[in-house]
Amino acid sequence: MRIHHLNCISTCPLGGRLMDGRSRSILERGELACHCLLVELPECLVLVDTGMGRRDVQDPRSRLSGFFLTLLRPDFRDEMTAYRQVEALGFDPRDVRHIVLTHLDFDHAGGLDDFPWATVHLMAAERDYARLQRTWLDRQRFRPQQWSTQERWRTYAPDVGERWYGFDRVRTLDGLPPEIAMVALPGHTFGHAGIAVQAQGEWLLQAGDAYFHHGELDPVRPYCTPGLRFYQWMMEKDREARLATQRHLRELKERRDGHMTVCCGHDVVEFERLSRRSARVPARAFATAP
Repeated sequence: MRIHHLNCISTCPLGGRLMDGRSRSILERGELACHCLLVELPECLVLVDTGMGRRDVQDPRSRLSGFFLTLLRPDFRDEMTAYRQVEALGFDPRDVRHIVLTHLDFDHAGGLDDFPWATVHLMAAERDYARLQRTWLDRQRFRPQQWSTQERWRTYAPDVGERWYGFDRVRTLDGLPPEIAMVALPGHTFGHAGIAVQAQGEWLLQAGDAYFHHGELDPVRPYCTPGLRFYQWMMEKDREARLATQRHLRELKERRDGHMTVCCGHDVVEFERLSRRSARVPARAFATAP
């Protein structure tokens, strides 16, 4: 099993350095990744999240909310979509047979339409709440325009007594090996999940939006930029659960003993460390990390 790291369209939020901690000032736009995984199995490919897709690039105003287009100003580049990066790595996009989602926010699920043949795996609580569109912010973040493949969705709930390093885990995903695990990381959304992939005996946990800045997992002095701290507060569905999830992730990282890597969906530092390339460069067959 091999894992490729894809940045599927960066966002460039207002606030610059207050958001990403890397920009030169607070007056320029910042940079956040959209960290997805492409997993090679012997018989097919699996995507963990999709980022924003080709239809989002082609016609963003019909697909995404004006609020988030203004706030985040995505760097719409067709070559950064998951579909194009799968091609650039030398694969046939039709070999992406499964997509496993952390959650349904527009910047994680926008590429679903690019793989209409794929089975999509997600938490039932995520699907059920996102469909309700209860609040104004729900209608901005959860975009049914991106969900043309709902007939291929498979939903899950954590199994009683099934645990993964202290987290509630769902049963083995339909059609996928146990080396790809979905675990409950609630708070950012009610059905938010982390997706763990075991390769060469080591686990990589893609924690989605359970946290946004690598400093939040520091076991001694957790840190987050002011802008991202505010953004997480604005987007959270269950504050108590979100903060508990982060505490558990810090504990996991502290005791991992070199056999566990944790990353989130938007931290550029983490993405570039794991992918060994700039977040602004798409994956290429000749430049993938081992």
